[in-house]
Amino acid sequence: MNDLNKALGEISSIRRQVARTTEFRGYGPATLATTGVFAFVAAWVQARWAPDAAHHINAYLGIWISTAVVAVGLTGVQVYRRTRRVHSGMSDEMIRMAVEQFLPSVAAGLLITFVVVRSVPGTAWIVPGMWQVIFGLGVFSSCRFLPRPMVAAGIWYLLTGLISISFGDGRAFSPWAMGIAFGVGQMIVAGILLWPARKGEHES
Repeated sequence: MNDLNKALGEISSIRRQVARTTEFRGYGPATLATTGVFAFVAAWVQARWAPDAAHHINAYLGIWISTAVVAVGLTGVQVYRRTRRVHSGMSDEMIRMAVEQFLPSVAAGLLITFVVVRSVPGTAWIVPGMWQVIFGLGVFSSCRFLPRPMVAAGIWYLLTGLISISFGDGRAFSPWAMGIAFGVGQMIVAGILLWPARKGEHES
């Protein structure tokens, strides 16, 4: 029994090592482009219903956190289905790797938002920029098992986040500060993922 457990452990370790060196193909370009559309829609909703977000921070957070939850839910379902199809026997390990890369960023974003809004609400204008910077870091951490050009998406989110933070006041709550950052950013991600697939079709 000990030998069996040892062998199973070694097989599991090998599968994890293979997963770390395999390009993850579980993200669908169409789904990620759709999440970019969600960002533009959320910006429109904010512009219409909460234009003065600096004085209606709860409405602002409600709009964007709800949008993020819907986007994550849609992406999660699509990743699960696509990974089962594309990576078949390695799907569990690949999904675990994808989650491990982004989960710290998501947790950090939520905790920072909670602390800033609860403890220092006067500096809440930093939250949109911090979200973008943290999301960019999540993209960077995932680059090692995604197409190399994905670093461009990470740079985009980092730059938009720094620009938002540089405003230093309520201008960072502009609907389009988030709408453009995540709308265009997700389109960049979708385009990067779509390019190898199109290239493969032309070469085949």
